[in-house]
Amino acid sequence: MTNHVDVDVVIVGAGFSGCLTLHEMRRRGLSARIIEANDGFGGVWYSNRYPGARVDSILPFYQLTMPDIYNGFDFAEKYPDSEALRSYFQHLDERLELSKDTIFGHRVVRAHYKDETWKFETDKGLVGNSRFAVFAGGTTHKAHIPELPYLKAFQGQIIHPASWPSDVNLDGKRVGLIGQGASGIQILEQLSKADHDITLFIRTPCLAVPMRQEKSSAAESEARKREYDSLFSKAKYGKDAGYPYIPSTRVFEDETPEQHRAVFEERWKYGGLMATGGYQDIATNPQANYAMYNFWREKARARMTDRAKMDIVAPMEQFQWIGGKRSALEQDYFEMIDKPNVKLVNLKTTPIKKIVRSGVVVADDEGVEALHELDVLILSTGYDSVTGGLYDMNITDKNGEGLEEKWKDGIQTYGGMMVPGMPNAFLLYGPQAPTALANGPTFIELQVEWIGNLLDGLDQRSDKTVEVTREAATEWADKGFSIWNSLKLRDQDSWWVGANIPGKRREPLIWFGGTKLWWQICTAGLADWAPFVSQP
Repeated sequence: MTNHVDVDVVIVGAGFSGCLTLHEMRRRGLSARIIEANDGFGGVWYSNRYPGARVDSILPFYQLTMPDIYNGFDFAEKYPDSEALRSYFQHLDERLELSKDTIFGHRVVRAHYKDETWKFETDKGLVGNSRFAVFAGGTTHKAHIPELPYLKAFQGQIIHPASWPSDVNLDGKRVGLIGQGASGIQILEQLSKADHDITLFIRTPCLAVPMRQEKSSAAESEARKREYDSLFSKAKYGKDAGYPYIPSTRVFEDETPEQHRAVFEERWKYGGLMATGGYQDIATNPQANYAMYNFWREKARARMTDRAKMDIVAPMEQFQWIGGKRSALEQDYFEMIDKPNVKLVNLKTTPIKKIVRSGVVVADDEGVEALHELDVLILSTGYDSVTGGLYDMNITDKNGEGLEEKWKDGIQTYGGMMVPGMPNAFLLYGPQAPTALANGPTFIELQVEWIGNLLDGLDQRSDKTVEVTREAATEWADKGFSIWNSLKLRDQDSWWVGANIPGKRREPLIWFGGTKLWWQICTAGLADWAPFVSQP
């Protein structure tokens, strides 16, 4: 393989964003290459191989909407697991012949703009030059390993879900699990089923709601495809989340407690990410939010028998604003955590004091220590989301200023896709875009469609370079901040605002204004070209 690439477009990342961008650029007659750190397609779904890994967006919407792709592949579950998604990406590769224009096993370590050219360097010495750059690494790329005291002293195996070893054997092992976000819940469910000896360390519980998983045959899947075109069109252009959902039109204070209960029960029966909805003011009305929390707590505790565990994972006092974080979907989480092979450690009352050779030492407020002996420690502690992976690529603009330095006082983009001082460069599924509040594939299709429309405008003007103005990026950042600041969830710490990473600036990393408003503003900018400066 050559150690030098010269193309019209270099794309970093081979998940949904990278694969679709490669297809679109080739369709436009441009030469393009993907540079991918992994050894296969799928992005996060290539990496996520931990027990129970699966998506929380519902099918048929968690896939690309091209008939040539969905006619020929059938998912067997409403929420497919990571193995099924890797099979899907293999199918995508076969249909679109992606491999011939993809370089695997190379991690981009530098990208800079000079002499009207984007220049890339990888960890293995590959050099790439291109007119356009597309950074499509996604939001959950850089694993977060917390600075636990003396972590390196542990003599057992330490695992983060982002890099689950293929040869790990947990039989007969004492397993410690720190973290109960989406991956932590999925791991706990699987390990508890297998009767592993688990010590679960919890600081903040997870507001998990029923997944309501369903299986379907190939025949049932094929029959549904007759409706796909209309479903996908409505999902992309008609819904804020990128998939159909039951609209919340009712007002909480207009109804009785009996009506509240009926509405909550209806959503709970439906399950999924809409399980905690039902009222249009549930995210703004404290009484409505508290009522929904009480309903959730009742449902969770009813599935458990151990009262001490109930008080940790579904406490009587509300610990989270409903809607302040993305809900995690569970299948039998509360039953699995209730099993006797799962021991809970409340890190609020007995925080971790240090890691030692044989396990984890916690201590109460009087200094009384307790050692939890372990053979394996799983750190399900999330990611330096949205910006962490971008910063690791050491991207610098036309003036030699690094992206992290540019954003030290706050992220500034236009639409979450363009950055001032970075001509002909685009971010996909990145900061200040709807991302975590939207269905990934359909939203990515909108972003790639928008880039194509921008390139059409560039061609019509017979220009070669385009960049967004600082004023337009400032306006976008201010608009996003204003929307976020108007919401009650502004007070909730989460990765959405970078609060999970010590020292990270607290700011909205995603766009909270909905996909429809995002699309409206972005397309309006193409119409009058006011946000951009283009040159021959």
